[in-house]
Amino acid sequence: MLGVLLDLDGTLVDSNEAHARAWMEALAEAGVPVEYEAVRAKIGEGGDKLLPELTGISHDSALGKKIRERRSEIFRLDYLPRLRAMPGAHALLKLFRERGLRYVAATSSSRQDVELLLKQANLDGLITELATADDVSDSKPGPDLIFAALDRIGLPPHEVMMLGDTPYDIAAAAKAGVSTVAFTCGGWSRDQLAGAVAVYQGPWELLAAFEHSPFVRARSAA
Repeated sequence: MLGVLLDLDGTLVDSNEAHARAWMEALAEAGVPVEYEAVRAKIGEGGDKLLPELTGISHDSALGKKIRERRSEIFRLDYLPRLRAMPGAHALLKLFRERGLRYVAATSSSRQDVELLLKQANLDGLITELATADDVSDSKPGPDLIFAALDRIGLPPHEVMMLGDTPYDIAAAAKAGVSTVAFTCGGWSRDQLAGAVAVYQGPWELLAAFEHSPFVRARSAA
């Protein structure tokens, strides 16, 4: 195993709640109130799926575009400045580099949001290769984003692992033939992440157990 496909929101950055709140506020302003729990359960999917599944509004309709643009504005202005990297995220990425593991971000957010998020979390110097919603027409849990990330990293599915925090990450990766290591720090339980080959609380726990993790075991078996 030579590579890692990185989810960002809820995995390396503590931002899932911020995304949920931004969606709630944008929907409420558009006269489409949605309960927090319903929105929160969809964070990890792209807006192309989240919006119609929650409201029946097509993401590329005039109203859908207006809601998505307003959500992005709310997120950037009101929530982004407060966000921080998960504990251990920087150290984990540096460890990947030290061990010769190549990595690329694979996220359902737009490239602009991703670049702003990485800068805010002080991860922009560590993550430079990106596969984002702008690169595909179908977001997680579809596999398109995983295939785009594989193209970026230049490795076949059996030589990489996904690092994520949602059932959508696991499902998307599985459809592309990639195994997932998952974190519960994004808000999903171990039971909800049952499709992962290993589950940790977050970057800090993976760091502590790294020598016995799938990343080391898979590489040793290669």
